[in-house]
Amino acid sequence: MIKLHQILTSFFGIGLISKGGGTVAAIATSFIWFVAIAEPSSLIAVLLTILVTIYGVWGANQVETIWGKDSSKVVIDEVAGMMISLLFIPITEINIILALVLFRFFDIVKPLLIRKLESLPKGWGVMGDDILAGIYSNVVLQLLIYFNLW
Repeated sequence: MIKLHQILTSFFGIGLISKGGGTVAAIATSFIWFVAIAEPSSLIAVLLTILVTIYGVWGANQVETIWGKDSSKVVIDEVAGMMISLLFIPITEINIILALVLFRFFDIVKPLLIRKLESLPKGWGVMGDDILAGIYSNVVLQLLIYFNLW
């Protein structure tokens, strides 16, 4: 019997895709953000991002006993990281695409201490690298926008 934590941490089953679940979850999050978030600096956007991030830590802890440590089925970390990438970024098609590309780059390559965060215990290790990848993506995109570099 599938449990609520399995549904939510797999982002409604996306994590059950055999390959590329994290990328699909990031794309789905980008699309949802694009159509549902009117203002990326709104209190709702910020609170929703915080809520998903906090739940991700807790939910990852809950499913670890079922799916194992840092299972690829858990993609709530990509959802939270992508949301962080998009916070306070003007919502345009190009910004969404750039945030997605930057986030996936940082999440896959794991430079600048990102990989080190995977060694944190339980849900913190699952979420930590994606949180930092999201922060790096957001900062880079903020700089690109500020300096009008595209």
